[in-house]
Amino acid sequence: MRNPSLFLPMGLLLPALLSAQAPTLPAASPPAAASALTPSFSLRTRAESWDWFDAGPEGRYAFLGAIARGGVAWQRPGLGARVELAAPLLLGLPEDAVRPAPQGQLGLGAGYWAANDSAGTDVSLFLKQAVVRVGAAQGKDGHSLRAGRFEFNDGAETVPADPTVAAVKRDRVSQRLLGAFGWSHVGRSFDGGAYAFDRRGANVTVLAARPTRGAFRTNGWGGLDVGVAYAALTVPTPWLGRRGEARFFGLHYRDDRELPKLDNRPAPARALDSSRLDVTTVGAHLVQVVPTGLGPVDLLAWGAVQLGDWGGQTHRAHALALEVGVQPAGLPALKPWLRAGYYRGSGDADAADDRHGTFFNVLPTPRIYARLPFHNAMNLEEAFGSLVLRPGAKLTVRADARVLGLAERTDLWYGGGGAFEPGTLGFAGRPSGGARKLGTLLDVGAEWRATPRVTVAGYVGHVAGGPVLDNAYGADATGGLAYLELEIRR
Repeated sequence: MRNPSLFLPMGLLLPALLSAQAPTLPAASPPAAASALTPSFSLRTRAESWDWFDAGPEGRYAFLGAIARGGVAWQRPGLGARVELAAPLLLGLPEDAVRPAPQGQLGLGAGYWAANDSAGTDVSLFLKQAVVRVGAAQGKDGHSLRAGRFEFNDGAETVPADPTVAAVKRDRVSQRLLGAFGWSHVGRSFDGGAYAFDRRGANVTVLAARPTRGAFRTNGWGGLDVGVAYAALTVPTPWLGRRGEARFFGLHYRDDRELPKLDNRPAPARALDSSRLDVTTVGAHLVQVVPTGLGPVDLLAWGAVQLGDWGGQTHRAHALALEVGVQPAGLPALKPWLRAGYYRGSGDADAADDRHGTFFNVLPTPRIYARLPFHNAMNLEEAFGSLVLRPGAKLTVRADARVLGLAERTDLWYGGGGAFEPGTLGFAGRPSGGARKLGTLLDVGAEWRATPRVTVAGYVGHVAGGPVLDNAYGADATGGLAYLELEIRR
Protein backbone atom coordinates (compact mmCIF):
# COMPACT_ATOMS: atom_id res chain seq x y z
CA MET A 1 0.00 0.00 0.00
CA ARG A 2 1.85 3.08 -1.25
CA ASN A 3 -0.51 5.78 0.09
CA PRO A 4 -1.51 4.75 3.65
CA SER A 5 -2.07 8.40 4.61
CA LEU A 6 -5.25 8.36 2.56
CA PHE A 7 -6.91 6.46 5.39
CA LEU A 8 -6.15 9.24 7.88
CA PRO A 9 -9.05 11.58 6.96
CA MET A 10 -11.53 8.83 7.76
CA GLY A 11 -9.79 7.83 10.97
CA LEU A 12 -9.73 11.42 12.22
CA LEU A 13 -13.24 12.26 11.05
CA LEU A 14 -15.02 9.17 12.34
CA PRO A 15 -14.83 9.71 16.15
CA ALA A 16 -15.90 13.34 15.83
CA LEU A 17 -18.85 12.46 13.66
CA LEU A 18 -20.05 9.66 15.92
CA SER A 19 -19.74 11.73 19.07
CA ALA A 20 -21.51 14.62 17.42
CA GLN A 21 -24.31 12.50 16.02
CA ALA A 22 -25.03 9.97 18.74
CA PRO A 23 -26.41 12.17 21.55
CA THR A 24 -28.35 14.57 19.34
CA LEU A 25 -30.89 12.41 17.58
CA PRO A 26 -33.76 14.53 16.27
CA ALA A 27 -37.25 14.31 17.68
CA ALA A 28 -39.89 12.57 15.65
CA SER A 29 -41.04 14.73 12.75
CA PRO A 30 -44.66 15.83 12.63
CA PRO A 31 -46.89 14.22 10.01
CA ALA A 32 -46.07 15.44 6.53
CA ALA A 33 -48.37 18.00 4.99
CA ALA A 34 -50.33 17.21 1.88
CA SER A 35 -47.70 19.06 -0.14
CA ALA A 36 -44.16 19.50 1.20
CA LEU A 37 -40.57 20.05 0.17
CA THR A 38 -38.15 17.56 1.69
CA PRO A 39 -34.40 18.16 1.42
CA SER A 40 -31.95 15.26 1.40
CA PHE A 41 -28.19 14.95 1.73
CA SER A 42 -25.72 12.09 1.91
CA LEU A 43 -21.96 11.80 2.02
CA ARG A 44 -20.11 8.54 1.55
CA THR A 45 -16.35 8.28 1.68
CA ARG A 46 -14.30 5.12 1.27
CA ALA A 47 -10.56 4.47 1.49
CA GLU A 48 -9.56 1.47 -0.64
CA SER A 49 -6.33 -0.54 -0.53
CA TRP A 50 -5.68 -2.85 -3.50
CA ASP A 51 -3.20 -5.65 -4.14
CA TRP A 52 -3.77 -6.78 -7.71
CA PHE A 53 -2.51 -10.36 -8.01
CA ASP A 54 1.20 -9.85 -7.35
CA ALA A 55 1.47 -7.55 -10.35
CA GLY A 56 4.36 -5.73 -8.71
CA PRO A 57 4.40 -2.37 -6.91
CA GLU A 58 2.14 -0.88 -9.59
CA GLY A 59 -0.67 -3.18 -8.45
CA ARG A 60 -0.37 -2.26 -4.75
CA TYR A 61 -1.88 1.12 -3.95
CA ALA A 62 -4.48 2.98 -1.93
CA PHE A 63 -6.80 5.82 -2.87
CA LEU A 64 -9.73 7.74 -1.44
CA GLY A 65 -13.12 8.11 -3.13
CA ALA A 66 -16.18 10.00 -2.00
CA ILE A 67 -19.57 11.05 -3.32
CA ALA A 68 -21.84 13.74 -1.91
CA ARG A 69 -25.47 13.84 -2.99
CA GLY A 70 -27.92 16.61 -2.24
CA GLY A 71 -31.40 17.31 -3.47
CA VAL A 72 -34.97 18.19 -2.77
CA ALA A 73 -38.21 16.24 -3.25
CA TRP A 74 -41.71 17.65 -3.58
CA GLN A 75 -44.65 15.38 -2.89
CA ARG A 76 -48.38 15.67 -2.90
CA PRO A 77 -51.13 13.11 -3.59
CA GLY A 78 -50.87 11.98 -7.19
CA LEU A 79 -47.84 14.10 -8.06
CA GLY A 80 -44.20 14.35 -7.06
CA ALA A 81 -40.80 15.52 -8.23
CA ARG A 82 -37.17 15.11 -7.22
CA VAL A 83 -34.01 16.96 -8.21
CA GLU A 84 -30.63 15.75 -6.97
CA LEU A 85 -27.03 16.71 -7.70
CA ALA A 86 -23.99 14.48 -7.14
CA ALA A 87 -20.38 15.49 -6.53
CA PRO A 88 -17.84 12.64 -6.75
CA LEU A 89 -14.25 13.05 -5.58
CA LEU A 90 -11.27 10.81 -6.36
CA LEU A 91 -8.00 11.42 -4.55
CA GLY A 92 -4.62 9.72 -4.97
CA LEU A 93 -5.40 7.45 -7.93
CA PRO A 94 -2.46 5.30 -9.07
CA GLU A 95 -0.75 6.74 -12.14
CA ASP A 96 1.20 3.64 -13.19
CA ALA A 97 -1.32 0.79 -12.68
CA VAL A 98 -2.26 0.22 -16.33
CA ARG A 99 -0.21 -2.30 -18.28
CA PRO A 100 -0.39 -3.47 -21.88
CA ALA A 101 -2.83 -6.27 -22.70
CA PRO A 102 -3.49 -8.88 -21.51
CA GLN A 103 -2.77 -7.61 -17.96
CA GLY A 104 -4.53 -4.28 -18.51
CA GLN A 105 -5.88 -2.22 -15.59
CA LEU A 106 -4.62 -3.40 -12.21
CA GLY A 107 -7.73 -2.94 -10.09
CA LEU A 108 -10.48 -0.35 -9.90
CA GLY A 109 -8.13 2.48 -8.99
CA ALA A 110 -6.57 2.05 -12.42
CA GLY A 111 -10.07 1.99 -13.92
CA TYR A 112 -10.94 5.36 -12.39
CA TRP A 113 -7.62 6.81 -13.53
CA ALA A 114 -8.06 5.65 -17.13
CA ALA A 115 -11.69 6.83 -17.31
CA ASN A 116 -10.86 10.35 -16.10
CA ASP A 117 -8.17 11.43 -18.56
CA SER A 118 -5.28 9.97 -16.56
CA ALA A 119 -5.87 12.31 -13.62
CA GLY A 120 -4.61 11.34 -10.18
CA THR A 121 -7.22 13.58 -8.53
CA ASP A 122 -10.61 14.43 -9.98
CA VAL A 123 -13.82 16.08 -8.81
CA SER A 124 -17.05 16.85 -10.61
CA LEU A 125 -20.64 18.01 -10.15
CA PHE A 126 -23.53 16.69 -12.23
CA LEU A 127 -27.26 16.09 -12.28
CA LYS A 128 -27.94 12.73 -10.66
CA GLN A 129 -31.76 12.77 -10.73
CA ALA A 130 -34.45 15.06 -12.14
CA VAL A 131 -37.69 13.13 -12.24
CA VAL A 132 -41.41 13.83 -12.17
CA ARG A 133 -43.93 11.25 -10.88
CA VAL A 134 -47.60 11.21 -11.76
CA GLY A 135 -49.90 8.79 -9.93
CA ALA A 136 -49.42 6.61 -6.87
CA ALA A 137 -46.35 6.97 -4.68
CA GLN A 138 -43.81 4.14 -4.77
CA GLY A 139 -45.09 1.09 -2.92
CA LYS A 140 -48.70 2.28 -2.93
CA ASP A 141 -51.45 0.57 -4.90
CA GLY A 142 -52.35 2.15 -8.21
CA HIS A 143 -50.78 3.39 -11.43
CA SER A 144 -47.71 5.62 -11.59
CA LEU A 145 -45.47 7.08 -14.25
CA ARG A 146 -41.97 8.47 -13.78
CA ALA A 147 -40.20 10.52 -16.44
CA GLY A 148 -36.81 12.19 -16.50
CA ARG A 149 -33.49 11.09 -15.01
CA PHE A 150 -33.68 8.55 -12.21
CA GLU A 151 -32.02 5.46 -10.72
CA PHE A 152 -33.37 2.00 -11.48
CA ASN A 153 -32.55 -1.49 -10.19
CA ASP A 154 -34.10 -4.57 -11.75
CA GLY A 155 -35.60 -7.00 -9.25
CA ALA A 156 -36.37 -4.22 -6.77
CA GLU A 157 -39.84 -3.42 -8.05
CA THR A 158 -41.41 -4.44 -4.72
CA VAL A 159 -40.28 -4.63 -1.09
CA PRO A 160 -41.90 -7.73 0.48
CA ALA A 161 -43.20 -7.56 4.01
CA ASP A 162 -41.29 -10.70 4.99
CA PRO A 163 -37.78 -9.55 6.04
CA THR A 164 -36.03 -12.69 4.76
CA VAL A 165 -37.59 -12.44 1.31
CA ALA A 166 -36.75 -8.74 1.22
CA ALA A 167 -33.11 -9.37 2.20
CA VAL A 168 -32.62 -12.15 -0.37
CA LYS A 169 -34.09 -9.93 -3.07
CA ARG A 170 -31.87 -6.99 -2.11
CA ASP A 171 -28.63 -8.99 -1.86
CA ARG A 172 -29.06 -11.85 -4.35
CA VAL A 173 -31.65 -10.83 -6.98
CA SER A 174 -31.64 -7.10 -7.52
CA GLN A 175 -29.26 -5.42 -10.00
CA ARG A 176 -28.08 -8.60 -11.68
CA LEU A 177 -28.79 -7.07 -15.11
CA LEU A 178 -29.77 -3.42 -14.54
CA GLY A 179 -28.36 -1.45 -11.64
CA ALA A 180 -27.46 2.01 -10.39
CA PHE A 181 -23.81 0.92 -9.83
CA GLY A 182 -24.12 2.47 -6.40
CA TRP A 183 -20.91 0.97 -5.00
CA SER A 184 -18.78 2.99 -7.39
CA HIS A 185 -17.88 6.54 -6.47
CA VAL A 186 -20.04 7.94 -9.30
CA GLY A 187 -22.93 5.56 -10.00
CA ARG A 188 -25.30 5.30 -12.94
CA SER A 189 -28.71 6.82 -13.72
CA PHE A 190 -31.18 6.33 -16.55
CA ASP A 191 -32.86 8.91 -18.81
CA GLY A 192 -36.35 7.86 -19.85
CA GLY A 193 -39.64 6.75 -18.41
CA ALA A 194 -40.96 3.99 -16.13
CA TYR A 195 -44.55 2.89 -15.62
CA ALA A 196 -45.67 0.82 -12.62
CA PHE A 197 -48.92 -0.68 -11.41
CA ASP A 198 -49.19 -2.09 -7.90
CA ARG A 199 -52.06 -4.05 -6.38
CA ARG A 200 -52.12 -6.31 -3.32
CA GLY A 201 -48.41 -7.03 -3.39
CA ALA A 202 -48.24 -7.63 -7.15
CA ASN A 203 -46.44 -5.27 -9.50
CA VAL A 204 -46.12 -4.59 -13.22
CA THR A 205 -43.17 -2.43 -14.29
CA VAL A 206 -42.24 -1.19 -17.77
CA LEU A 207 -39.08 0.81 -18.45
CA ALA A 208 -37.69 2.50 -21.57
CA ALA A 209 -34.48 4.43 -21.01
CA ARG A 210 -30.88 5.18 -21.86
CA PRO A 211 -28.06 4.82 -19.32
CA THR A 212 -26.09 7.90 -18.39
CA ARG A 213 -22.35 8.25 -18.28
CA GLY A 214 -20.77 7.66 -14.91
CA ALA A 215 -19.75 4.50 -12.99
CA PHE A 216 -16.00 5.26 -13.18
CA ARG A 217 -16.14 8.56 -15.07
CA THR A 218 -16.83 11.47 -12.70
CA ASN A 219 -18.58 13.55 -15.37
CA GLY A 220 -22.04 11.99 -15.36
CA TRP A 221 -23.91 14.70 -17.29
CA GLY A 222 -24.28 13.05 -20.68
CA GLY A 223 -26.12 10.01 -21.95
CA LEU A 224 -25.04 7.13 -24.16
CA ASP A 225 -26.20 5.87 -27.54
CA VAL A 226 -27.49 2.77 -25.79
CA GLY A 227 -31.12 1.85 -25.19
CA VAL A 228 -32.82 -0.56 -22.79
CA ALA A 229 -36.43 -1.70 -22.61
CA TYR A 230 -37.53 -3.73 -19.60
CA ALA A 231 -40.81 -5.24 -18.45
CA ALA A 232 -41.52 -7.35 -15.36
CA LEU A 233 -44.42 -8.96 -13.55
CA THR A 234 -43.84 -9.61 -9.83
CA VAL A 235 -46.35 -11.54 -7.74
CA PRO A 236 -46.38 -12.99 -4.20
CA THR A 237 -46.41 -16.76 -4.07
CA PRO A 238 -49.76 -18.19 -2.91
CA TRP A 239 -48.41 -20.92 -0.62
CA LEU A 240 -46.76 -21.13 2.82
CA GLY A 241 -48.33 -17.95 4.11
CA ARG A 242 -47.36 -15.94 1.01
CA ARG A 243 -43.77 -15.84 2.26
CA GLY A 244 -42.33 -15.75 -1.22
CA GLU A 245 -42.27 -13.96 -4.52
CA ALA A 246 -41.94 -14.72 -8.23
CA ARG A 247 -40.90 -12.38 -11.04
CA PHE A 248 -41.03 -12.84 -14.80
CA PHE A 249 -39.06 -10.35 -16.86
CA GLY A 250 -37.87 -9.40 -20.31
CA LEU A 251 -35.01 -7.03 -21.14
CA HIS A 252 -33.89 -5.72 -24.52
CA TYR A 253 -30.51 -4.02 -24.95
CA ARG A 254 -29.45 -2.17 -28.08
CA ASP A 255 -26.04 -0.54 -28.50
CA ASP A 256 -25.67 1.43 -31.73
CA ARG A 257 -22.13 2.61 -31.06
CA GLU A 258 -19.67 1.46 -33.73
CA LEU A 259 -17.16 -0.15 -31.39
CA PRO A 260 -15.06 -3.33 -31.70
CA LYS A 261 -16.65 -6.21 -29.84
CA LEU A 262 -15.21 -7.98 -26.83
CA ASP A 263 -15.19 -11.77 -27.15
CA ASN A 264 -12.83 -14.69 -27.75
CA ARG A 265 -12.38 -14.23 -31.50
CA PRO A 266 -8.93 -13.26 -32.82
CA ALA A 267 -8.19 -9.53 -32.54
CA PRO A 268 -8.34 -8.84 -36.32
CA ALA A 269 -11.85 -10.35 -36.55
CA ARG A 270 -13.07 -8.34 -33.58
CA ALA A 271 -11.55 -5.12 -34.89
CA LEU A 272 -13.55 -5.47 -38.11
CA ASP A 273 -16.85 -6.09 -36.32
CA SER A 274 -18.42 -2.74 -35.43
CA SER A 275 -22.04 -3.82 -35.95
CA ARG A 276 -24.50 -3.04 -33.20
CA LEU A 277 -25.33 -5.19 -30.18
CA ASP A 278 -28.97 -6.30 -30.11
CA VAL A 279 -29.62 -8.69 -27.20
CA THR A 280 -32.90 -9.81 -25.64
CA THR A 281 -32.98 -11.47 -22.20
CA VAL A 282 -35.97 -13.40 -20.86
CA GLY A 283 -35.94 -14.79 -17.35
CA ALA A 284 -37.54 -15.31 -13.95
CA HIS A 285 -36.75 -15.58 -10.29
CA LEU A 286 -38.42 -17.32 -7.37
CA VAL A 287 -37.73 -16.62 -3.70
CA GLN A 288 -39.52 -18.74 -1.10
CA VAL A 289 -39.24 -19.00 2.69
CA VAL A 290 -40.18 -22.37 4.21
CA PRO A 291 -40.80 -22.52 7.99
CA THR A 292 -39.07 -25.54 9.57
CA GLY A 293 -38.22 -26.80 13.05
CA LEU A 294 -34.60 -25.68 12.51
CA GLY A 295 -35.66 -22.17 11.60
CA PRO A 296 -36.75 -20.49 8.35
CA VAL A 297 -35.22 -21.92 5.18
CA ASP A 298 -35.02 -19.69 2.12
CA LEU A 299 -34.82 -20.93 -1.47
CA LEU A 300 -33.77 -18.90 -4.50
CA ALA A 301 -33.84 -19.75 -8.18
CA TRP A 302 -32.88 -17.20 -10.84
CA GLY A 303 -32.43 -17.93 -14.52
CA ALA A 304 -32.27 -16.20 -17.88
CA VAL A 305 -31.82 -17.04 -21.57
CA GLN A 306 -30.57 -14.64 -24.23
CA LEU A 307 -30.88 -14.35 -27.99
CA GLY A 308 -30.11 -11.70 -30.57
CA ASP A 309 -27.05 -10.38 -32.40
CA TRP A 310 -23.57 -9.85 -31.00
CA GLY A 311 -22.29 -7.64 -33.77
CA GLY A 312 -21.88 -9.93 -36.75
CA GLN A 313 -22.46 -13.07 -34.69
CA THR A 314 -25.67 -14.76 -33.60
CA HIS A 315 -26.02 -14.50 -29.82
CA ARG A 316 -27.34 -17.43 -27.75
CA ALA A 317 -26.53 -17.60 -24.03
CA HIS A 318 -27.96 -18.47 -20.63
CA ALA A 319 -27.37 -18.17 -16.86
CA LEU A 320 -28.66 -19.93 -13.75
CA ALA A 321 -28.38 -19.30 -10.00
CA LEU A 322 -29.60 -21.69 -7.27
CA GLU A 323 -29.25 -20.82 -3.58
CA VAL A 324 -30.47 -22.04 -0.20
CA GLY A 325 -30.22 -20.55 3.27
CA VAL A 326 -31.20 -21.37 6.83
CA GLN A 327 -31.45 -19.20 9.95
CA PRO A 328 -31.00 -21.58 12.92
CA ALA A 329 -33.39 -20.76 15.73
CA GLY A 330 -31.09 -21.92 18.53
CA LEU A 331 -28.67 -18.97 18.66
CA PRO A 332 -30.77 -15.84 19.22
CA ALA A 333 -27.80 -13.81 20.47
CA LEU A 334 -26.04 -14.07 17.10
CA LYS A 335 -28.99 -14.61 14.72
CA PRO A 336 -26.85 -16.61 12.27
CA TRP A 337 -27.80 -17.04 8.63
CA LEU A 338 -26.06 -19.75 6.64
CA ARG A 339 -26.34 -19.68 2.85
CA ALA A 340 -24.87 -21.68 -0.03
CA GLY A 341 -25.31 -21.49 -3.75
CA TYR A 342 -24.21 -22.20 -7.29
CA TYR A 343 -24.10 -19.92 -10.34
CA ARG A 344 -23.22 -20.54 -13.98
CA GLY A 345 -23.16 -17.94 -16.72
CA SER A 346 -22.45 -19.51 -20.10
CA GLY A 347 -19.27 -18.96 -22.07
CA ASP A 348 -18.36 -19.34 -25.71
CA ALA A 349 -17.09 -22.82 -26.54
CA ASP A 350 -15.86 -22.18 -30.10
CA ALA A 351 -14.20 -18.95 -31.22
CA ALA A 352 -14.19 -20.06 -34.85
CA ASP A 353 -17.95 -20.40 -35.40
CA ASP A 354 -20.47 -17.61 -36.04
CA ARG A 355 -22.28 -18.01 -32.72
CA HIS A 356 -21.55 -16.01 -29.58
CA GLY A 357 -22.34 -18.01 -26.43
CA THR A 358 -21.10 -15.78 -23.60
CA PHE A 359 -23.81 -14.62 -21.22
CA PHE A 360 -24.08 -10.83 -21.47
CA ASN A 361 -24.20 -9.04 -18.11
CA VAL A 362 -25.92 -5.93 -19.64
CA LEU A 363 -25.75 -3.02 -17.10
CA PRO A 364 -25.43 -4.55 -13.61
CA THR A 365 -24.04 -3.45 -10.29
CA PRO A 366 -21.18 -6.02 -10.25
CA ARG A 367 -19.94 -5.60 -6.68
CA ILE A 368 -23.08 -7.11 -5.14
CA TYR A 369 -22.17 -10.42 -6.79
CA ALA A 370 -18.38 -9.98 -6.79
CA ARG A 371 -17.50 -8.67 -3.34
CA LEU A 372 -13.89 -8.41 -4.44
CA PRO A 373 -14.75 -7.09 -7.92
CA PHE A 374 -12.21 -8.70 -10.18
CA HIS A 375 -14.81 -10.54 -12.27
CA ASN A 376 -18.44 -10.32 -13.34
CA ALA A 377 -21.14 -12.89 -14.24
CA MET A 378 -19.96 -13.60 -17.80
CA ASN A 379 -18.39 -16.99 -18.57
CA LEU A 380 -18.37 -17.74 -14.87
CA GLU A 381 -18.97 -20.78 -12.69
CA GLU A 382 -19.16 -20.24 -8.95
CA ALA A 383 -19.92 -22.18 -5.78
CA PHE A 384 -20.11 -20.36 -2.46
CA GLY A 385 -20.88 -20.60 1.22
CA SER A 386 -21.79 -17.58 3.35
CA LEU A 387 -22.29 -16.89 7.07
CA VAL A 388 -24.10 -13.80 8.31
CA LEU A 389 -24.13 -12.87 12.00
CA ARG A 390 -26.43 -10.20 13.44
CA PRO A 391 -25.46 -9.87 17.11
CA GLY A 392 -27.48 -6.70 17.50
CA ALA A 393 -29.81 -4.41 15.64
CA LYS A 394 -26.89 -2.18 14.64
CA LEU A 395 -24.21 -4.69 13.59
CA THR A 396 -24.06 -7.18 10.70
CA VAL A 397 -21.02 -9.35 9.95
CA ARG A 398 -20.71 -11.48 6.83
CA ALA A 399 -18.01 -13.97 5.79
CA ASP A 400 -17.88 -15.75 2.41
CA ALA A 401 -15.89 -18.54 0.77
CA ARG A 402 -16.17 -18.73 -3.03
CA VAL A 403 -14.62 -21.04 -5.59
CA LEU A 404 -14.55 -19.31 -8.97
CA GLY A 405 -13.88 -20.71 -12.41
CA LEU A 406 -14.63 -20.11 -16.06
CA ALA A 407 -17.60 -21.87 -17.63
CA GLU A 408 -15.58 -22.40 -20.84
CA ARG A 409 -11.79 -22.57 -20.91
CA THR A 410 -11.86 -21.42 -24.57
CA ASP A 411 -13.41 -18.09 -23.58
CA LEU A 412 -12.10 -15.04 -21.68
CA TRP A 413 -12.03 -13.99 -18.04
CA TYR A 414 -14.40 -11.01 -17.98
CA GLY A 415 -14.85 -8.00 -15.72
CA GLY A 416 -16.71 -4.71 -15.76
CA GLY A 417 -20.25 -3.41 -15.35
CA GLY A 418 -21.32 -2.24 -18.80
CA ALA A 419 -21.43 0.96 -20.81
CA PHE A 420 -20.41 4.11 -18.91
CA GLU A 421 -18.67 6.32 -21.51
CA PRO A 422 -19.04 6.75 -25.29
CA GLY A 423 -15.83 5.05 -26.43
CA THR A 424 -15.93 1.68 -24.66
CA LEU A 425 -18.29 -1.26 -24.21
CA GLY A 426 -17.64 -1.10 -20.47
CA PHE A 427 -16.28 -4.64 -20.15
CA ALA A 428 -12.75 -6.06 -20.09
CA GLY A 429 -11.57 -9.52 -21.07
CA ARG A 430 -8.33 -11.38 -20.50
CA PRO A 431 -7.23 -14.70 -22.04
CA SER A 432 -7.69 -17.82 -19.94
CA GLY A 433 -4.55 -19.52 -21.22
CA GLY A 434 -6.62 -22.67 -21.68
CA ALA A 435 -7.36 -22.95 -17.95
CA ARG A 436 -10.66 -22.88 -16.05
CA LYS A 437 -9.97 -22.20 -12.37
CA LEU A 438 -9.98 -18.50 -11.59
CA GLY A 439 -9.32 -18.66 -7.85
CA THR A 440 -10.69 -19.00 -4.33
CA LEU A 441 -12.00 -15.94 -2.50
CA LEU A 442 -12.14 -15.69 1.30
CA ASP A 443 -13.51 -12.50 2.77
CA VAL A 444 -15.22 -10.86 5.72
CA GLY A 445 -17.14 -7.61 5.94
CA ALA A 446 -18.97 -5.74 8.68
CA GLU A 447 -21.52 -2.94 8.77
CA TRP A 448 -22.26 -0.92 11.91
CA ARG A 449 -25.26 1.42 11.90
CA ALA A 450 -23.89 3.71 14.59
CA THR A 451 -26.89 6.05 14.49
CA PRO A 452 -29.88 6.35 12.18
CA ARG A 453 -27.76 8.74 10.12
CA VAL A 454 -24.26 7.27 10.33
CA THR A 455 -23.08 3.90 9.00
CA VAL A 456 -19.55 2.52 9.15
CA ALA A 457 -18.48 -0.45 7.02
CA GLY A 458 -15.27 -2.38 6.52
CA TYR A 459 -14.15 -5.22 4.28
CA VAL A 460 -11.12 -7.48 3.79
CA GLY A 461 -10.92 -9.99 0.94
CA HIS A 462 -8.15 -12.31 -0.28
CA VAL A 463 -7.97 -14.32 -3.52
CA ALA A 464 -5.70 -17.33 -3.94
CA GLY A 465 -5.29 -17.38 -7.69
CA GLY A 466 -5.85 -20.38 -9.90
CA PRO A 467 -4.23 -21.16 -13.26
CA VAL A 468 -6.17 -18.42 -15.09
CA LEU A 469 -4.68 -15.74 -12.83
CA ASP A 470 -1.30 -17.45 -12.83
CA ASN A 471 -1.24 -17.38 -16.63
CA ALA A 472 -1.94 -13.65 -16.62
CA TYR A 473 0.24 -12.47 -13.73
CA GLY A 474 2.72 -15.20 -12.89
CA ALA A 475 2.84 -18.32 -10.75
CA ASP A 476 1.04 -18.34 -7.38
CA ALA A 477 -0.77 -15.06 -8.05
CA THR A 478 -2.69 -13.73 -5.05
CA GLY A 479 -4.70 -10.56 -4.63
CA GLY A 480 -6.68 -8.61 -2.10
CA LEU A 481 -8.84 -5.62 -1.28
CA ALA A 482 -9.42 -3.85 2.03
CA TYR A 483 -11.53 -0.79 2.61
CA LEU A 484 -13.06 1.37 5.31
CA GLU A 485 -16.26 3.28 4.50
CA LEU A 486 -18.23 5.98 6.26
CA GLU A 487 -21.70 7.16 5.17
CA ILE A 488 -23.75 10.01 6.58
CA ARG A 489 -27.36 10.62 5.56
CA ARG A 490 -29.77 13.37 6.40
